[in-house]
Amino acid sequence: MDAQKERLRQILLIKSYEQRPVVLASGKTSDFYIDCRQTTLDSEGIVLSGLLLWDLIQSSGRKVDAVGGPTLGADPLVCAVSVVSTLKGRPRPAFLVRKEAKNHGTRAWIEGDKSLGPGMQVVLLEDVITSGESVLKAVSKVEEAGLNVSLICALVDREEGGADKIRDRGYRFMPLFTKTELLKGSAS
Repeated sequence: MDAQKERLRQILLIKSYEQRPVVLASGKTSDFYIDCRQTTLDSEGIVLSGLLLWDLIQSSGRKVDAVGGPTLGADPLVCAVSVVSTLKGRPRPAFLVRKEAKNHGTRAWIEGDKSLGPGMQVVLLEDVITSGESVLKAVSKVEEAGLNVSLICALVDREEGGADKIRDRGYRFMPLFTKTELLKGSAS
């Protein structure tokens, strides 16, 4: 593991990982919790997340015209990757997919849509994948908007079936870390 990825792993363990009983968004219970926002709202954590996710996306070989994800967990990641894309000389716009349509104004599901066009190839980011339901709901809204999902990436895959569900639906999925990789060598 390179130094930047190892440093991000350490930040995730320190700020985001907790060994304790918790009820997840899916309704399932777990003996651990990964709150990636604690890392992605940290100045060093967000920079490393943006750089490493950009590199992961580039390593996929997939065409990517824009980067987005379901709000709220993906918000900092989407912005970080968009910024890094510009710094690397390959600017890609960012967009966010709401959990519910806006109930006033444009009633939009997608924010940042003025930078998007039909047929664009997009990558969707997520902070943590458990069941995969959140990102798959975002996929449906993105595809309804005429965009093509070329890749789905996550900061952490909890290894609880979400990755398989995403792949079974025909999408390419790449996590930056699996739970096993995150916890490798830790006392947890």
